[in-house]
Amino acid sequence: MQADRRIAGMRVALELAKRGVRGANPLVGAVIIDSSGSILATGYHRGAGTPHAEADALTRLGPIPADAAREATMLVTLEPCNHVGRTGPCAQAIIDAGIGKVVYAAKDEGSEAAGGAARLRAAGVNVEQGLLETDALDLNHRWFLARAGKRPFTTLHLAQTLDGRIAAADGTSQWITSPDSLRHAHQIRSRVDAIVVGTGTVLADDPRLNARDEHGRPFDRQPRRIVMGEREIPAGAALAADANWEQIRSHDPRMVLGRLHEAGISHVLIEGGSSIITAFLAEDLVDEIYLYQAPIFLGAGRQSIGDLGVGTLGDARAFRLDPIDGESVQILGTDTLTHLEPIPVRLPGRSTAS
Repeated sequence: MQADRRIAGMRVALELAKRGVRGANPLVGAVIIDSSGSILATGYHRGAGTPHAEADALTRLGPIPADAAREATMLVTLEPCNHVGRTGPCAQAIIDAGIGKVVYAAKDEGSEAAGGAARLRAAGVNVEQGLLETDALDLNHRWFLARAGKRPFTTLHLAQTLDGRIAAADGTSQWITSPDSLRHAHQIRSRVDAIVVGTGTVLADDPRLNARDEHGRPFDRQPRRIVMGEREIPAGAALAADANWEQIRSHDPRMVLGRLHEAGISHVLIEGGSSIITAFLAEDLVDEIYLYQAPIFLGAGRQSIGDLGVGTLGDARAFRLDPIDGESVQILGTDTLTHLEPIPVRLPGRSTAS
């Protein structure tokens, strides 16, 4: 019966994790249960800079007698962190709260936050790992892949017509999608660390690439603007209005992401154009897609995606609907928004047993 309640509690933690947003941090949920398996408190991580799931659950738990804390178990979808970043290490917060047992689903390998389980055990906390591990690995499979590859988590913004065009035959592209789609896209911009475009986009559209609210005012938090490519950017370009931008003179998406990772950038948004989008997709470097589609056909003009080197259907780049961050398919004004993530593959060296 206790095992069944622990499984049920971990399933609650997994569902809570899905309320978060993908990006620099993994999706994590936490549930605290008492000795009978009844839920005492829950928490989840809401995004970069917010309390981690464990800290959120502990805050909601509040003060409890020391003996009750020792009898309590925290169920968490990912190994508690052992890292001081924007927030303190969750492992120490659990120790300070006096929680007697921690059961986590997936180990946090290859990350600066790893080592929380060892810290907990050293403090006398009973620690177990592996409950519903397959589900937890599936939930964050691209985050794990990005970390293993020493690169930022990479989101693709794709705004196109029903026939997959991002510009008309005469080159016009503003605005294919509706103001509602634009507002949503700016919200995504506001939570990434950097936006990547090619020199062609800068020269053709002269975008500002900042994040603005519905009134056109810049958000307090702005992404760094990255231009990849060899062509010179004019000194008077809109994105060069301040120093928060740079040009990386390369067409190699892996090199660009590696350089951004070294600079401490953890979440990147790819906004195009077509050659940049194609390059990142061809190298399997896209971890999620926000696909905005306007209900129009152009019949000619620039395609959103070029040749991916796929010669047969079995080699197609396969994605699935992603319900994280709202419904996987939404209506935005006259447009549809589809949120997608790659279909997972097994990560080398990782168990798939639950």
